[in-house]
Amino acid sequence: MRIVFFGSPDFAVPSLEALVAAGHEVVFAVSQPAKPVGRSAEVADPPLARRARELGIPVFQPQTLKDDVAVARLAEANADLFVVVAYGKILAQRVLDLPRLGCVNVHGSVLPRWRGASPVQAALLAGDAETGVSIMRMEAGMDTGGVFADLRTPIGADENAGGLSARLAEAGAALLVATLPRIASGEALAAPQADALATACPKIRREDGRADFTRPALELARRLRAFTPWPGLFAYRGGRRVKLLAARGTEGRRGATPGEVLAAGDEIVLACGEGALSVTTLQAEGRKPLGAGAFSRGERVVAGEVWS
Repeated sequence: MRIVFFGSPDFAVPSLEALVAAGHEVVFAVSQPAKPVGRSAEVADPPLARRARELGIPVFQPQTLKDDVAVARLAEANADLFVVVAYGKILAQRVLDLPRLGCVNVHGSVLPRWRGASPVQAALLAGDAETGVSIMRMEAGMDTGGVFADLRTPIGADENAGGLSARLAEAGAALLVATLPRIASGEALAAPQADALATACPKIRREDGRADFTRPALELARRLRAFTPWPGLFAYRGGRRVKLLAARGTEGRRGATPGEVLAAGDEIVLACGEGALSVTTLQAEGRKPLGAGAFSRGERVVAGEVWS
């Protein structure tokens, strides 16, 4: 099958690799433009663009797909199918109409649950017991198209967004390759989604990682898993930012101020709106990660101080 592949982050890489391994002709890959990343702000290509070049696949990185030049480049590919995996931009209808067999998306949830930009994080934030991947026919609405195939998997008790995303990316790639021949033959039918059951998830922002200690401790523990590796869960001690790298919800003390340090030792226990957050690994800004005991001694953390 002659395919144009759209994708940007690590989540998209296994699907591209699987298509190549299955013998499909990937004409070129479309990815987001290079941008500054990390503390050094060094300009770098998205992971998908780097992997495509390693595989010898040409890469197209337009600023927009709305202009005639970009649409003409896509039309010239004369593709049977566009495959989209976490590309990061909405495709206009005139783009969706280009390939002979339409556009297929690999989505990191079992639709219609968690339509939107952050399905993996949303499942962890909500405390879902299971999630999965969907192979969906794309249409103009946000993740509203019919579903060709899906796969469900339990969420591990200690699994974070990084680990779960990697696992779903591999599962989605395998499901994609298994489904494409059935799409090409017309055997696979896209089942309409139950719109009444749909839930939505927004794009994650850096400030979403700030710990709000007025919230229940169990919720903060879920946020830590959902926002690892990015943006992480962080708080402020005085004016200094501290990343909370490993923590669990536990019992608190009635009447304590949210953010108050209840104990400082092998665990740093912080009061929450309900219960307390027991933190075992932390990282002060500009320092290396430390266990709570070493952090408490080095930073002179004492019971009664309040973090925000």
